[in-house]
Order: sequence, then structure tokens, then C-alpha cells
Amino acid sequence: MTGFALRTPGSPARPRTWTNWAGDQRCTPSAVATPATVGEVAWLVRRAAESGGTVKAIGAGHSFTGIGLTDGVHVHLDHLAGLQAVDRATGWVTFAAGTRLRDVPALLAPYGLAMANLGDIDSQSIAGAISTGTHGTGVAFGGIATQVRALTLVTGGGDVVHCSATEHPDLFHAARVGLGAMGIIVAVTLACVPAFGLHAVERPEPLNEVLAGYHDRIRATDHFEFYWFPHTSTALTKSNTRYAPGAAPARPLSPAARLVDDVLVANTLYSGLCAATNRLPAAIPGVNRMAAQLTGNREFADASHRVFTTRRTVRFREMEYAVPLEVLTEVLAELRAMIDRRRYTVSFPVEVRCAAADDIPLSTANGRKTGYIAIHQYWRTDPFEYFHSAEEIFAEYGGRPHWGKWHFQTSESLGKLYPEFEKFCSVRHSADPAGVFRNDYLDRVLAPQAVD
Repeated sequence: MTGFALRTPGSPARPRTWTNWAGDQRCTPSAVATPATVGEVAWLVRRAAESGGTVKAIGAGHSFTGIGLTDGVHVHLDHLAGLQAVDRATGWVTFAAGTRLRDVPALLAPYGLAMANLGDIDSQSIAGAISTGTHGTGVAFGGIATQVRALTLVTGGGDVVHCSATEHPDLFHAARVGLGAMGIIVAVTLACVPAFGLHAVERPEPLNEVLAGYHDRIRATDHFEFYWFPHTSTALTKSNTRYAPGAAPARPLSPAARLVDDVLVANTLYSGLCAATNRLPAAIPGVNRMAAQLTGNREFADASHRVFTTRRTVRFREMEYAVPLEVLTEVLAELRAMIDRRRYTVSFPVEVRCAAADDIPLSTANGRKTGYIAIHQYWRTDPFEYFHSAEEIFAEYGGRPHWGKWHFQTSESLGKLYPEFEKFCSVRHSADPAGVFRNDYLDRVLAPQAVD
């Protein structure tokens, strides 16, 4: 156990409190562990199983739900990070589970490889990103979990299990989006692709025109998404087209342009505007119209990860729902009408993306091409009336909530949305019969676990 750290949280009068990135989820674990080896992770889990305790792995804390909360042992995997193996013939690459997505491009660069698709935030750990169903955009591309070819987990008895489509297939099938419910992932094998660039065109366009041509647009563009600022009629569109390195010249944003667009305008100025409008909500519609004019008008080309991801320093809270792709524009129309009807003032934009169908039991894109609608509010603004009202609309269309973002669903409602929900729960019980990985969030979304 050399280098292993297990820290108790200080005196009972002043316990150590953990909070997530948004600052709206917090817990006081009984201890904090920072294992440096898989053996140390296994020891922690065995110890918890023998004592009737609980263990919860935590990544970057970028989830908005209580998925990472515990009053048991918090396991931080930052010391289990880095590249472990590369198969040059297949492009399969194995990473330690605590590796942050932002570190992956540099690790893959010597091999001429890249991840096939990414979301717009890269601070998450690989294990956390797949466990909550993180995705990017592109109707021909699945979420990050669809890139997974093998996993190594420490299951509820402290056993280290390697699983894939041919080895412990039921466990692999479920654990790709496993919610941390059946084991602590310690290694992830991804199917990577030859490095590629993206030609990015970002433009403000009339929202009604974007919606009218949406389905043609997503079929004609590799990666298409747009943002709509409530109280405006403008969509900020982002169209990214893939190209092989050398097939087109890279035209990256200059340091000055990136500083102005991504740091000063999108983060520093926007943070100040959000803070101001939080105190004066009546100003939000006018500020949104200004924001729609100031941002989202540029064209450049660069390595894929530099185009996919965006720096985010303005804190917010988020709800995202996955709806059948064919009803996406209808759902958005109802959301717009609801905001107007209820006279909500919403400072943050609505983000609209899409993804291919997949076969992962608890993936939000399971069995259907999917449209994603993400709504946000500034972190100092109470979002919950807005979120509840939006969730009513999403639920009418069979919407599935993102596992790492705000929602109010329970196992009773969620079980009706996923054909393999009961099978997932059965695999969970087999992998963790003592309930070592349970917490309040999992009790709510998967039902309280019967413990052997």
C-alpha cells in the first residue's frame, strides 16, 4: 500500500465537505481515499463490503446530480491516470480511469490518433464521462460510451474484473453507462480513430429558418448544433466538418481572437452580465439579444479536440433531456411557448444537439436516433420552477434525462423509458450484492437495492 492515502475529514465539529463544480451538490464523506493502484482500490472495496459500508468513486465533479455523493468513503482516482496500452493495428487505446479528457489529445498525438467524438467540456475523467452518458453532437455519431471496447472494474466484492463484448458481456453491456452502480472503473479501452481536423463555421441565423431545415442540416453536416437565447429569435449555429490532416490547411483562431471570443466575451463579460441580470431579471431579454449579436460569428479550422471543446468558467446549473429525434423541433417549440406563457426570464441559452442510436441499456440514445435539449440557469439563480416546467414537456414526448444533470425522475418513471432497465438492475445486483456502491441518487433512479 505504498503511497496510499486514506484521510478522515477533520474533527466532528468541522467536517470536510465536498462540493461539485456547480456548487449545488455537497456531501461529507467519512473518509477520502486517493489510491494509486488498482490493488488499493480493491482493498478499499473489500474493506467496505466486510464492514457494511459504502464507497463512491468521484471524477471531476462535473455532474449536476447527486450521483457522486456519499457519507461513506470518497475515492478520488486522480492518481490512476494516463495511457496504459495502444494497439496500433486496431486503434484501441487503454487509459487509466482517472485520465481527464483534456489530457487525452496529447497522449494520443504520438500515435496519430484521436477520439471519434467529444462533448464541449473536457474537464471530466474518462470513467465519469462514460458512466453518466456524456455525448457530443452528430447524427452519425454515438456518445462517448459507444467508443468503449473494454472495461476493467472493481466489483462489489473487491474483485478486479475485465469485461468486453466477449468477456463478461452482460457486465460490459451494462457498465458502459453504469452510473457507478456496479463497480469502480479503473481502466477504459476506447476505439480511437486516425487524427482529424474540423472546419468550423459558427454563424447567427434566424431560429425559425434553422428549425425548418434542421433535419436536412444534420444529415448534411458531420457535427451540427445550435444555441438559442430565450427572448430572442436568433440561433447561434455551429457546423463542424471533418477532414484528414493535410487534406485542408489548418486555420486556427489566432491567440488574440481566442482571447477575445472565448475568454473575454464568452466567459469574463458573460459572467458579469449574468451576475448583473441576476439582480435585475427584467434586463435579461435585452442582454440576451446583445449576447446573440456579440457571439458566434467566426470560421476556422483546427485539430478536432480544439474545435469540439470550449472553455467554461461561468458556473451554471443544467437540465438536459433526450427526445426522439423526429419530435425535437416540436419539443423546442413547446419549450419556447412555455417560457413566454409563464413569463420566465432565462439568461442562459438552450443548447440543441443530436446523436445516433445505440444499444447501451441506460444510454439516453438507446434504440433511437436522439435529439438533445439542454437548458441552463446561472448558478446564483433559482432554476427549479423553470426546470420542473420544462421537464413536464420533455416527459410528454418520452424524454430521458441525462444521468449527470438535474432531473426529478424516479425508478418508477425511468423504468418505463428503458427496455432493458430490469436487466440492468439485475446485473447491478450480481456485481454489487452488498450494495457497496449505493447512495441516495441510485436509490432514487434505480430503486433501493436489496442487499444480500
